[in-house]
Amino acid sequence: MKIVQIINNNVALVKKGGHEVFIVSKGIGFRKKKNQLIKESEIDKMYILDSYEMLEHFSYLLSKSDPNDIILINKMIEEAEKNLNVKISDYMTLTLLDHLEFLLERAEKNQFISSPLVWDVKRFYPLHFDVGFNCLKMIEEEKKIMIPDDEAVSIALHFVNLVNNKDEKSTRLLEMQTLSDIISIIEKHFHITINESSTNFMRFSTHLQYFIRRIVKKEIQGSDDSTLPLYQQISQIYPEAFKVVQKIKIYVQKEFDVDISLNEETYLMMHINRLTERMKS
Repeated sequence: MKIVQIINNNVALVKKGGHEVFIVSKGIGFRKKKNQLIKESEIDKMYILDSYEMLEHFSYLLSKSDPNDIILINKMIEEAEKNLNVKISDYMTLTLLDHLEFLLERAEKNQFISSPLVWDVKRFYPLHFDVGFNCLKMIEEEKKIMIPDDEAVSIALHFVNLVNNKDEKSTRLLEMQTLSDIISIIEKHFHITINESSTNFMRFSTHLQYFIRRIVKKEIQGSDDSTLPLYQQISQIYPEAFKVVQKIKIYVQKEFDVDISLNEETYLMMHINRLTERMKS
């Protein structure tokens, strides 16, 4: 296989047949150069992504992240495959790397809040929570930082997504309609059109999926007073995200007779801002 591009110390883009694929080979950035050949025996891991957009996004994430992050993600995936007896797709690697980047950004700003899903995940998906917790400890050890245990939930949810969904058809239709309504609120407020096949939307819809499910089942938890300072801070930093969340709050109250907690509002503001900022960039 011929090397098309060296991405970082441990990752390169290579030509395999008629396709370009990412490979992980520790220290490849020091050992090889563009247009040189590499044997399969020298490769630790290979990633085959099925769209140009995913290739571009993966390349972008790899180029701006710590070269060792992809090795850390591989360890996290091995942990999940071993303990959950599942096969993780190459696309999951992209989403986990993206998640890690966002987590580290928030860690620098100390933007942590108590997840409203902690007890739900612990109760219904204990194995997935344990995997998320173990992955969190890997991150702490690698990055030499302390992260609240609640952050294990958002990691666990990536693996919960692999579970077959057995919701009734009517409930799924309601959830999909609610997702569509919320996206419309965001688009109208920001005067944008969201590409629903983009990786930006996929990440955002993953968060919305669980938010909407709790709304439909009326399982929204009460506000946590400890969240108030961060809620106020995020509201000031992202005023437009705050405004659109207030519109979503009115919609949810009208359609489902449910009040959104401060935790939920804070999460939504952070994710909506991230979605819209990435679309601008």
